[in-house]
Amino acid sequence: MEVLAKAVKGKRPVLVLGVQGDDTPEMLEYASHAEQFAPDAMIAIPPKKATTLDDFREYFRALCKLANRPIFIQTSGGAPNVVASVDFMLEMAREFPNFGYVKEEHDPVIPRMQELIQHRPDPIKRVFGAHFGNGWLYEMRLGSDGVITGGAMYGDVYASLWNLHRENKLEEARELYGKLLLMLNLDQDIPGTRLYILKKRGIFKTAVSRQREYRLTASEIAEIEYRFEALKPHLKA
Repeated sequence: MEVLAKAVKGKRPVLVLGVQGDDTPEMLEYASHAEQFAPDAMIAIPPKKATTLDDFREYFRALCKLANRPIFIQTSGGAPNVVASVDFMLEMAREFPNFGYVKEEHDPVIPRMQELIQHRPDPIKRVFGAHFGNGWLYEMRLGSDGVITGGAMYGDVYASLWNLHRENKLEEARELYGKLLLMLNLDQDIPGTRLYILKKRGIFKTAVSRQREYRLTASEIAEIEYRFEALKPHLKA
């Protein structure tokens, strides 16, 4: 968190810190630490140790009371048998005006997103897609507010897609989105593709992730480069 706060100081990007924990006390420990950096917002996955929706309520109420700033909820990744329903998010957003920011990636994504969008701008403030943008072209056309994704290696492409959408250049957006999907789909066949691109573009020096270094074969690298070539005209230096 400290590294990120220093990196964005005095620059245009906003700082959103992830403060999720397995339960409320653990989340509050992270959130209290994050507060000292005065981030623009915080985001949290629901607690993994929750057994009821009331556990979700306790967790997010505590976060909203601690941090007087926008609070995002990532709807997936928490307790496997508890769902952050649309009604739950509406309830929380009415109780806490700083809560109404949603990273929607819980199935069925599209119906849930459409329902949330109907309640925007009050009490829901923003509705974002996820899943590396695999469904983003459709989600933009439905009225989503953007995408929250781990696709930093294609950040300039995502920005171009958003600009094309806002300018109503739908054919150009469709063409560029197709080129991006060629890369996103490759993750299934060649694990480590995204890390290879992060290293190739000079963002990181290695392809190590969570104690694993991906070592790609010559044929795998050739396929990545073949597909990546289509994106090059859309990349910033």
